[in-house]
Amino acid sequence: MDLRTDGEINPVFCTIVPPHVLDHLSRSAEPRLADPARRTLEADALRRDHRRITALAATPTRHTAGAVPSKPHRTLYDCENGTTLPGAKVRDEGDKPTSDASVNRAYAGLGATFDLLLSAYGRSSIDGKGLPLTGSVHYGQEYNNAFFDGEQMVFGDGDGEIFLDFTVAVDVIAHELAHGLTQYTANLRYEGQSGALNESVSDVFGALVKQYSLGQSAEQADWLIGAGLLAPGVSGKALRSMKAPGTAYDDDVLGKDPQPGSMEDYIETEEDNGGVHLNSGIPNRAFYLTATALGGNSWERAGQIWFDVLTGGELTANADFAQFARLTVAAAGDRFGEADEREAVLKAWSEVGVSTRA
Repeated sequence: MDLRTDGEINPVFCTIVPPHVLDHLSRSAEPRLADPARRTLEADALRRDHRRITALAATPTRHTAGAVPSKPHRTLYDCENGTTLPGAKVRDEGDKPTSDASVNRAYAGLGATFDLLLSAYGRSSIDGKGLPLTGSVHYGQEYNNAFFDGEQMVFGDGDGEIFLDFTVAVDVIAHELAHGLTQYTANLRYEGQSGALNESVSDVFGALVKQYSLGQSAEQADWLIGAGLLAPGVSGKALRSMKAPGTAYDDDVLGKDPQPGSMEDYIETEEDNGGVHLNSGIPNRAFYLTATALGGNSWERAGQIWFDVLTGGELTANADFAQFARLTVAAAGDRFGEADEREAVLKAWSEVGVSTRA
């Protein structure tokens, strides 16, 4: 079932690099580090306002009868370091690879996300009806981010000092597309705990696409989001760690990863829509614990449970961690019975301090 609470779209502008990271960089005494961060923050603010206006004016998508596509329809554009979207078309579905590695990586990442959704869950694209997938590369000057604006993916080149090209990590591509999946299903509001769940769901599906693409089991996976995105001189492994939130990076310039991994360390803040990129570490770790307790391919059991909750029709737009946790327990029972899956989910949420009691 696909939901839009009260028939409305909750306006969301989602970036892979959290505002607190860019804000920290913008205060650097080194202009080569601070200037790209400031420009990125300014560009994100403009895009966020644009998304809010266009989303509120939009008409919710309604499903129509007919066969759904079993293959993706991808279109890639080149912004040529400008900010006008989508840019110049450079690759369409079925076209041969171009000489631009960013275009080819984005094309492959969009396809990998489509493949996981269809192969593992029988869902055609993020809307379930074969929605075409659009991406734009080379956005802005040294733009330190990637985002989904409700309609398409956009990738910056990074500044080369802190961040590299944002198409290098397939989980970053899948993370941003998964915001579209959430938009077309539970439509979680992007604030507080529902916003942190929105971010966490994207990290979950980012990790699943990465593992599916690499043929990795839960035990083999690194459970990092954005590995390979940080420049060689940065002291860090990735943007986030689902296995151990708060350990992804610790750098003199970038700062220290502030994510909590349990409710004991939950962060109360008005920044970042109530800490959506911070507190997402808590449900992230719950998923990691579930997947590794069950073993095997994460997308087959743990991922199926999370997908069932997202698409099942009972998750409200303003859900908190406890509601989501209860629904995962129920979904595990409905699909697998009183078995290892349900027990793994119960233990995972207990370990991160989220109650599953009604």
